[in-house]
Amino acid sequence: MDIKNNLRNFCIIAHIDHGKSTLADRFLEMAGVIDRKRLGQEQLMDSMELERERGITIKAKAVRLKFNFEGQEYILNLIDTPGHVDFTYEVAKSLKACEGAILLVDASQGVEAQTVANFYLAFEANLKIIPVVNKIDLPGADIERTTGQLCDIFGFKKEEITLVSAKDGRGVAEVLKRIIIEVPAPQTESQAPLRAILFDSLYDPYRGVILFLRVFDGIIRCKDKILMMHRKSVYEIEEVGVFLPQAQKKDFLGAGEVGYICCGIKKPQDVDMGDTITSPSQPTAKPFEGYKKIPPMVFCGIFPSDPNDYPLLRDAIEKLRLSDPSFVYEPDNLGTLGHGFRCGFLGLLHMEVVQERLEREYDLNLVLTSPSVMYRVTKKNGEILNVESPHKLPDSTAIELVEEPYVKATIVTPIDGMDALCELSKSRRGEFTKMDYLGKDRLSLAFIMPLAEVVVDFYDKIKSLTKGYASLDYEFIGYRKTEVIKVDILFNKKVVEAFSILVFKEKAESRARAVVEKFKELIPRQMYEISVQAAVGAKIIAAERISALRKNVTAKCYGGDITRKRKLWEKQKEGKKKMKQVGNIDVPKEAFIEVLKM
Repeated sequence: MDIKNNLRNFCIIAHIDHGKSTLADRFLEMAGVIDRKRLGQEQLMDSMELERERGITIKAKAVRLKFNFEGQEYILNLIDTPGHVDFTYEVAKSLKACEGAILLVDASQGVEAQTVANFYLAFEANLKIIPVVNKIDLPGADIERTTGQLCDIFGFKKEEITLVSAKDGRGVAEVLKRIIIEVPAPQTESQAPLRAILFDSLYDPYRGVILFLRVFDGIIRCKDKILMMHRKSVYEIEEVGVFLPQAQKKDFLGAGEVGYICCGIKKPQDVDMGDTITSPSQPTAKPFEGYKKIPPMVFCGIFPSDPNDYPLLRDAIEKLRLSDPSFVYEPDNLGTLGHGFRCGFLGLLHMEVVQERLEREYDLNLVLTSPSVMYRVTKKNGEILNVESPHKLPDSTAIELVEEPYVKATIVTPIDGMDALCELSKSRRGEFTKMDYLGKDRLSLAFIMPLAEVVVDFYDKIKSLTKGYASLDYEFIGYRKTEVIKVDILFNKKVVEAFSILVFKEKAESRARAVVEKFKELIPRQMYEISVQAAVGAKIIAAERISALRKNVTAKCYGGDITRKRKLWEKQKEGKKKMKQVGNIDVPKEAFIEVLKM
């Protein structure tokens, strides 16, 4: 029996929270890999503590299943993917390793923005797409409406759609059978030179970098030498294996298989995602293009609370970037916070996830500065700068033109949410471009708007205005002219650079007022008065004061001459004045995140 004819490589794609990880669990259970009653754990594929806590998938996972069908044993390689807009990069990586995709839709929610985005990713990758409607066991499931949307929007026929409940297992066996029958076996050549794509990796402190790959042609064996074509580096393979979902060693990986290899690579930065792995003695003539580099959208500074932890932070960031190439960084130094890194992320959730992973997995205490987007500044001398942090903005007298990134935002919403969403988008400088009906009761609204207005809390606002039923997807479309100014935050008349923000000119005053009011609420009272001000250049545009904590120094003075009390009050006043000059204002770390979320 030729193994490759009985191989199927597929992934599950869907909008966030439509049941991908639960369906993956049912597949593992049906293949006899796990026993849910014995393990007592749901979402086995979401192994990261953070994924389990938030109920989302962050990293794509690969697992190998064995399934018997019509007297033959089939090997299914399942790759579970994230659904959140910030992790589209992970989905695109996974599709390169597959021939088929299950398009999963929640029967109670219907088609949402990321469903559409992920469908087109799979369609452009020429995958066989199997439409599946999940959560048919829910009281609010509207199967008729959801299947109608799949037919209207993507052109599926009603009989092509499989109905399942990943929670109780209904219809899951039918989906596995469809994968075997409909997803094509890998088109490979065992005799051709080795050609494999590196689609993911992780760092192990004992074994170094572990590479996840899909073999397209040839065979990869233990002790073989491999060449990474982009890097031109050669390594010897120390271990070959597959995930069941625990790692299991093998002697080799054949054409069409998905697995992992260890080569003793010590440095995370020595690996490029999407690299072509081949044999140094007989390299392939058809290397892969690699992955399209997705530019970071949101930037912020990450600094250790204790400056002595800088080397630990540097190591942690290098290791984290290995498994997340969409996260970029460069060394940075802010007077107030010392040495740290200026980091770029795909969105706000991505930023929060990276922060939490650094704190949990590497036991670090971090401080994050306010996030910003990348502005393009043309100076009067013709020089063009990319400015992603306020302290890099040149003096206003030297600036000819400032441009900011714009995105096309697509919102899928029930019809009754249209007016509120149009108002919200208008208040965020959005420009309405088109509206499409998705079935009888849902709309797709498209807006062109500045990314700076989308990244902070736009998604949360959309959800609250539509009782959680609307969804958002956005893509970068280019730069447009804008008017941006730098707002400095001062504590007791001293500028704290970490809190400076770049704001659209017309919104500067309202944003500044909101920021100082938030600080008044968040900063604990000290032994002396604190003034919090926001300034543009030398002009103060918003101010608040936090009154001092009062200690009753005259509590023990019973009666007697009033001059005794006055003497104590004067002494206290002098002490507070001195503290004000030398005192450090205690700004809790939560203040950074809270100010950014307004």
